[in-house]
Amino acid sequence: MTHSIRIVGALALLLVAGCSGEEKRQAVALQPLTVKEQVSSIVKGDDGYAVNWAGVLVNANRWHFGEHVVATVVAKDARGNEVVRIEQPLDAVPPAGTLPFSGQVVVEDKPADVSIQYRPARWHQAGRIVSAFKPFPVSDVMTDRKDDGAYLITGYVGSPYVLPVRSLAVTALLRDKRGKLLGGGSTFADDVQPGEKRRFILQIKSVEDTGEIATAEVTARTWGSSSRPYEQLAFGGVIPANTAKPTTPPFTRDRGAQLTVNGDSRP
Repeated sequence: MTHSIRIVGALALLLVAGCSGEEKRQAVALQPLTVKEQVSSIVKGDDGYAVNWAGVLVNANRWHFGEHVVATVVAKDARGNEVVRIEQPLDAVPPAGTLPFSGQVVVEDKPADVSIQYRPARWHQAGRIVSAFKPFPVSDVMTDRKDDGAYLITGYVGSPYVLPVRSLAVTALLRDKRGKLLGGGSTFADDVQPGEKRRFILQIKSVEDTGEIATAEVTARTWGSSSRPYEQLAFGGVIPANTAKPTTPPFTRDRGAQLTVNGDSRP
């Protein structure tokens, strides 16, 4: 083996070691998603037992989306037998953001216990800084408690982006007067055009005591387990803050004209 070959081989080993070390540092730096809060409830209905669950996941990583997260919901009866097992794919969790989510299922046998487990996220480095991912505005939220125990939520959702949004997931988290999470519900708002609003309607019947509900915390996000829909919107840009045309006539002379020494150049 020649001297030059030994040098090339040593450099290659150093490069591989350096890349491996960098990958390990990135892996260590990425923090797993954390469960900020979660709750479940069981309500007897005409068709069986409605199991409702809701929670909030937190992504502490400022440069990465948490993708392909799956919540596994298991309900067992009083003897410990499983009466339901559901895998719920969750939407992508934005960098330095949260993911409110909810779900519901109706079963015949009465559950006694509900547990939720989460599959670890796959990480995708964001193509934009955190401030580029604008929230979707929710407005005119109204709530109504029905006589049959249902809780009705209506409102409007819009988009700050130039590109149209194919589908947004709208989630309402229900809280009591102390801020404790009681449950939630989700729906969709499709074909949200730039500068326009889409109405949403949510009817939740699976919370144990709707009389305890004090607030409905409503948020909207892109639908899908990957970051692609959100990133495409961010790449397309946001709607300018001021889009109205001027109503006054233009100046007869440019205000930026150079001032002459011997006279007043104001228009």
